[in-house]
Amino acid sequence: MPTMAFVGLGVMGLPMARRLVAAGYRVVGHDRAEAAREAARAGGIEIAADAAEAGREATIAITMLPTGDDVREALFGAGGLLESFAPGGLVIDMSTVQPLETDELASRLEAGGWRFLDAPVGRSSQHAEEGRLLIMVGGTAADLERARPVLAVLGDTIVHCGPAGSGARAKIVNNYLSIVSNVVTAEALVLADRCGLDREAALEVMRGTPAGRGHLGTTYPAKVLAGDVTPGFAVDLAHKDLWLALELAARLRCPLATGVAAEAAYDLARARGRGREDWTTVLNVLAEAHDAGARRR
Repeated sequence: MPTMAFVGLGVMGLPMARRLVAAGYRVVGHDRAEAAREAARAGGIEIAADAAEAGREATIAITMLPTGDDVREALFGAGGLLESFAPGGLVIDMSTVQPLETDELASRLEAGGWRFLDAPVGRSSQHAEEGRLLIMVGGTAADLERARPVLAVLGDTIVHCGPAGSGARAKIVNNYLSIVSNVVTAEALVLADRCGLDREAALEVMRGTPAGRGHLGTTYPAKVLAGDVTPGFAVDLAHKDLWLALELAARLRCPLATGVAAEAAYDLARARGRGREDWTTVLNVLAEAHDAGARRR
């Protein structure tokens, strides 16, 4: 099996690198933190003094680092990977970074004769230990096939999202949905508590509706994504029920910031004559508003 360079041996990187060693790869790793280096060495990973040393004999290199600046420094900085990594080698950046920075990295690497995939991951460090990560890949199909045996050691779900930069975009979009949903979930539970509703009863109700089951698995596939906006639950009714929740919260002095933001989207849908369409038509309304704004720019 080929020698792998692995730069970034932290909470996610270390279990990933250990899995590669267990699968038979020779892994030469580097991390700036001494504690991470020691933990990696105990896990059978050879430790290099810098990224350049890690990449000297490697044909595939993985970076798993906190920020785009860290990735850039690990690749192009003094003692960086590309000082020794031979052109034609495949760089796989599995960090979660700004997609526009990923585009820049891809362009610079391509210009220098290296191959590149962005492949950020979903799920947790426990999934990394178990090799059950979800991996979102941007790059060419040929580069993905070259990397697939490596990625298959690390994850049980590999999604080719498109050209270079697409994996980073998929990760940010997914995390946006998850992170914002976390806030509105918290707001709903606080409202339930403040209005005197039993917590377990509230959970039971919400787990049985799109509130808890998620719109991407329930209402969207059945309606707007299928091109059907005949009302199962109309925008006008959603607007009314949201107003009731906001009024209740105001009386209880329980702020619902995400609810206020969502009201603006329903207001826009109604202003555009979509009140009697299914509530999922908000997707169409927001897309139209974005397109109109882009044309004005």
